Amino acid sequence: MKTRITNLLQIKRPIILPGMSWISTPDLVAAVSNAGGLGILATGPLTPSETRSAIKEIRRKTSLPFGVGCTLLMPGSKENARVALDEKVPVINFSLGKGDWIVKEAHKYGGKVIATVVTEKHAKSAENIGADALMVTGHEAAAHGGDVTSFVLIPSISEKVSVPIIAAGGVADGRGLLAALCLGADAVAMGSRFAVSKESPLPENIKQAIIQRSETDTIYSKNFDGLYARVMKTPAAEQATRRPMNPVMAAIKSVEAAKKFNMPLPKVLAGLFVEYDKILMLSQFGAATEKIMAATVEGDLDTGVQFIGQTQGLIVDIPSVNDIMNRAVSQAQSIYQNKGLLFDLNI
Repeated sequence: MKTRITNLLQIKRPIILPGMSWISTPDLVAAVSNAGGLGILATGPLTPSETRSAIKEIRRKTSLPFGVGCTLLMPGSKENARVALDEKVPVINFSLGKGDWIVKEAHKYGGKVIATVVTEKHAKSAENIGADALMVTGHEAAAHGGDVTSFVLIPSISEKVSVPIIAAGGVADGRGLLAALCLGADAVAMGSRFAVSKESPLPENIKQAIIQRSETDTIYSKNFDGLYARVMKTPAAEQATRRPMNPVMAAIKSVEAAKKFNMPLPKVLAGLFVEYDKILMLSQFGAATEKIMAATVEGDLDTGVQFIGQTQGLIVDIPSVNDIMNRAVSQAQSIYQNKGLLFDLNI
């Protein structure tokens, strides 16, 4: 399959693994890239030295293009982005912050930059600073999707920007891939689908929990980590999203999480004293880290909370990354080739 994204990123298939913390690790990133897509490393939980090591590990596992993701709002993210630039990573994906300096530095060595956006305003802003493509995240997505569903958001933004678009949220197979292309996207991101693959580090019991649940078994709330986020519906998640954490307690939990997970404590502390809204959000985000890790790393759904998209209802097995890719492309091609048998537009 050839689209503007495959041409831009020099990949064979318009399918992307987004950077999901503790899931988009070197093994999964390389597997997606080797299967013809683009894997994006999640650097949120990593120190700069860990990010550099992860990049080197990916390069040992694949010679094909890959990316590095950086959530600029979070402490330590800019340092990780600078490591990616220093390593001349082919693609950098930034979100929640001003990435003009990333665009400038990446373009110096021929790198490409993808900006993650959820609104038309942010899409236009990203295009104006020179982003090469946009990852447009709809309401259905795992973690931090927007307020508008992909079915509306993709065509709306595609009409207002000229750069290629990656549709994120609501896609888990070839039907979603073809639909996204028809809506104006040039590729898709399938985070939840790749999270439930053989190569994914997600614990087996969490994969099974996703398979057993439907598209209605998610919660979309701002109370969990300070940003509107979609998580798996469980008793622990319902409790965690019932009301926002007390700011003081959230700040304490944030510092505790920074120490426990080797996050740069000075950066965390500095971030807590910028402004009240940011203090509250960063504190909630830090406090949520422990619950996310409990589920995503340790497989504990009794106390942990798992990010998941509404495509949870479309995931019924645990195939290899290569099988996921082949099935998606084959299904999309089959539907396209047989569209005349499905409907008649001659009225």
